Amino acid sequence: MARDGIDAAASAADALKGAPLVLSLVTADAALSAAQGYATVLSAGAMWCDGNSVAPETKAAAARAVEAAGGRYVDMAILAPVNPAQLAVPLLLAGPAAFDAEKGLRALGFTNVRVVGDEVGQASSIKMIRSVMVKGIEALTAEMIAAAEAAGVADEVLASLDASEKAIPWAQKAAYNLERMHTHGVRRAAEMEESAKTLLSLGVAPVMTRGTIYRQRQAAEKGSEA
Repeated sequence: MARDGIDAAASAADALKGAPLVLSLVTADAALSAAQGYATVLSAGAMWCDGNSVAPETKAAAARAVEAAGGRYVDMAILAPVNPAQLAVPLLLAGPAAFDAEKGLRALGFTNVRVVGDEVGQASSIKMIRSVMVKGIEALTAEMIAAAEAAGVADEVLASLDASEKAIPWAQKAAYNLERMHTHGVRRAAEMEESAKTLLSLGVAPVMTRGTIYRQRQAAEKGSEA
């Protein structure tokens, strides 16, 4: 860590002391507890940029905790894998402090930052609803491949998909989607639980999303056994 210019702190209080901007990057199920647990050690006026993949309601609860302690909460959505994009990873920001956070993040080297609104939950709504499609396609891929292989027609099915979509060969796309699910299925299932909450709050029954949660979690279990 020291080689990369990172100083390890002995405690959260030491790490956060005097920091004007904090990135909260934990798992979906720990996002709220992190905000609630560390809000009281933030410096007055410090920005808590919550980049976790959780529902708008979860971020609103986290915002209340941070703001009650004198900090400023920023709803941040990360729209692509950090690697290989690194500092060019697309970030969406929302909330009253979003423009200040944009300046702070750009000063740190982030190059693809955009403010989408002044209300907490706007950035996370975009991410959660987008995830319904992105993770859903992965889950549908897994289901399709399982059925095609069981029927002994995988090559024909993939070839027929190639005929209608030329950008990336479907064998390559299927392998990529399955690898992502095996590796990240637990985290993605937790994220999709939050997407389901988002849909419910909008009056949309998360029928496909519930299936995605099951498939992501199942793939992760199989991946851990491999």
